[in-house]
Amino acid sequence: MDPIFIQLAVILSVAFLVAYVIKLLKQPIIIGYILAGIIISPFILKAGASTELIDTFSKFGIAFLLFIVGLHLNPRVIREIGTSSLLIGLGQMILTFGLGFGVSFLLGFNNITGIYVGIALAFSSTIIIMKLLSDKQHLDSLYGKISIGILIIQDLVAIGVLMVISSVSGELMLSGLGMKSLLIGIGLIVFLFLSGFYILPKLTKNIAKHQELLFLFSVFWCFLIAALFGYLGFSIEIGALIAGIVLSVSPYSIEISSKVRPLRDFFLIIFFIILGLNMPFLDIGNVIVNALILSGVVLIAKPLILMSFAALFRYTKRTNFLVGTTLAQISEFSLIVLVLGVAVGHITSEVLHTLTLTLVITIFISTYMIIYSKEFYKKMHNFASLFERKKVRKEKELKKKYDAILFGYNRIGFSILRSLKKLKKNYLVVDFNPDTISDLQKFGIPCLYGDVDDSELLRELPLDKVNIVISTVPDFETNALLIESVRIVNRKAIIIVRAHTIKEALDLYREGATYVLTPHFLGGEYVAKMIRELKISKLEYKEERAKHIKMLKEVAGRGHEHPKVERN
Repeated sequence: MDPIFIQLAVILSVAFLVAYVIKLLKQPIIIGYILAGIIISPFILKAGASTELIDTFSKFGIAFLLFIVGLHLNPRVIREIGTSSLLIGLGQMILTFGLGFGVSFLLGFNNITGIYVGIALAFSSTIIIMKLLSDKQHLDSLYGKISIGILIIQDLVAIGVLMVISSVSGELMLSGLGMKSLLIGIGLIVFLFLSGFYILPKLTKNIAKHQELLFLFSVFWCFLIAALFGYLGFSIEIGALIAGIVLSVSPYSIEISSKVRPLRDFFLIIFFIILGLNMPFLDIGNVIVNALILSGVVLIAKPLILMSFAALFRYTKRTNFLVGTTLAQISEFSLIVLVLGVAVGHITSEVLHTLTLTLVITIFISTYMIIYSKEFYKKMHNFASLFERKKVRKEKELKKKYDAILFGYNRIGFSILRSLKKLKKNYLVVDFNPDTISDLQKFGIPCLYGDVDDSELLRELPLDKVNIVISTVPDFETNALLIESVRIVNRKAIIIVRAHTIKEALDLYREGATYVLTPHFLGGEYVAKMIRELKISKLEYKEERAKHIKMLKEVAGRGHEHPKVERN
């Protein structure tokens, strides 16, 4: 049997077993993948595993992952991220670079090495943050949008850095040849973006009629552009990222992303396993101290820098804190920059090993910081107060009396809001998506930006005077906190919350909920009731159909045309 298949089978088998145990222990599965790579590494290398296989999968996996990252970096988003993300991102990169350069000098590295170290520490991991925020359904939160905006700025800077390094060799200076290559690369990027706006939409319109062709075209496009950049002397990773960004402007980018998701998941596993495989075990005694010091810069100093800049824009201490902790790791781009630096002779392999270990440490710890951000913030609540200005951004005065407060304006919230309007009572909608708040304001609907997870927000709301509180947020702990907060100040209020499972629904009833929405079951109940009442009267079904179509069109008009699938 081909040894390559045996090696791959062993790697994936160990990865599955370790990840399975990690999930049983209720730990982040990403940690399982990294641990699998670390566990496998000594045995694979002793067994004489093909380093060529590992290198090939490493390049292949990173390139494909960056293609998928690019699919989510629509250039049009740059106009939406606002001045705050731009300035926070640039300010953080400059200060973190300076701090990294200074620390590397104290550690005895030369100036060129210090530049690489500073660059590596300045970037945060798009792959890690996008995945974890997506898993938590926090991509649309304010801190999520700010974090993604900062990542976009970082990725654009990273493209420029990678192009500069790819264009030069030997001394870190732009030679005539390097400048020529750099200009060719910039010209190619401009051409590709113009093609993305004016040519690809027409091409993909016909391709999108056939799902298999759309998938094949996406993979073909990724490899074509990556190979083209590689041929011109740049890294294939730049090409893969640009290929994804160019396709992101297509109206079919969401469909393309869903098509390549299985490949994304596979290569995400491979990426983290290879990260573990590349741990510098033989050299770990020489690099561990420096790696820990640099990890401290990333895990402590970098969040403090981000929180300080965010405070200047008068965000709340909670938003500042979450932005800082979300970006507290170094990036896959950092690893690519360092590998290129070794290839062109700017830095030594020891520096690469040091930063690889730093990458693993910071990803390992920051994964927990992001997943358990709610609990982490509660413990650091008083400290976070140092990074809040006296006057923070407020949407409106909260002390007004409301008859009803609706938390979460989504598909379910839309229908509930229609009923609240008909009652002609004072109501308030609270949502943590800034775009949703903007849309509600356009329609003159009383609304407030806020996250129901924020206990301080709940204390500011007039919950003691409200008659009915409704939450369409699917998170159990969030709804339990809301019930507790309302019941402390208002025993008579009607509280309606949402649950995904029967167990959660019964637990929420025990917590004090008046009624618990279970959308998965209510849909079937409604259809059953309709059948009992309408029986086989075609005319009445026609009337019900007309009402439903009218409601769907109204929902679509409010921006719910393609709702996200909510999962347990």
